Amino acid sequence: MNRVGMSAGAAVAILLLGGSIVLLTGGKHAMTETQKGQPSPAKSPAAAPLSPVSGPLETATFGAGCFWCTEAVFQQLKGVQSVVSGYSGGSVESPSYEQVCSGRTGHAEAIQIAFDPKVISYPELLEVFWQSHDPTTLNRQGNDTGTQYRSAIFYRTPEQKRLAEEYKKKLDDSHAFDKPIVTEITAFSNFFPAEGYHQNYFNDNSQQPYCSMVIRPKVEKVKKVFHDKLKSS
Repeated sequence: MNRVGMSAGAAVAILLLGGSIVLLTGGKHAMTETQKGQPSPAKSPAAAPLSPVSGPLETATFGAGCFWCTEAVFQQLKGVQSVVSGYSGGSVESPSYEQVCSGRTGHAEAIQIAFDPKVISYPELLEVFWQSHDPTTLNRQGNDTGTQYRSAIFYRTPEQKRLAEEYKKKLDDSHAFDKPIVTEITAFSNFFPAEGYHQNYFNDNSQQPYCSMVIRPKVEKVKKVFHDKLKSS
């Protein structure tokens, strides 16, 4: 599987944005507030049409580094009814973004997915999960470092646990990655939605430097690899 995103060595990038040179250093938290580009409340929260519901929805909770990236990837998939960015697996009730970024709350940046299992199965979600980030780097995705960026599956049922563990073993046994998978597979304990400006971030801010340089390549990879699983435009 190919790695996607900036490498650890790509610490500085220069972009021409609106006629001026912008320096993007480190991970997403090295950006200024202007570069983060908090979306306007007037923008639509829906980026793609919802798939028809054919039965009761199920829930999956994943951490795969920056939730802006993970949200954008899973929003594209048929059978996914909603994706909420938030914080999971920590010890603080309703933490703020700043608290989670400190790395002291124990939370991972995560997404909560409501999906129709008759349209897309949990193993299919796992397939996209493992191909859309690097599960072999401990507490790190690209230039984003810290326990809040850990690779994690927060299972909600014994069946989700079994499927995740079997899939992880299959990938390791087949040497799908050049290093062992370090993805945490742990029981779901909590999920707190992130602040409003984090929701639907890529779709509302696609021209921002982090979106253009880091998120878009991940989205394009998923479109190429999983084209048969995508919602209609």
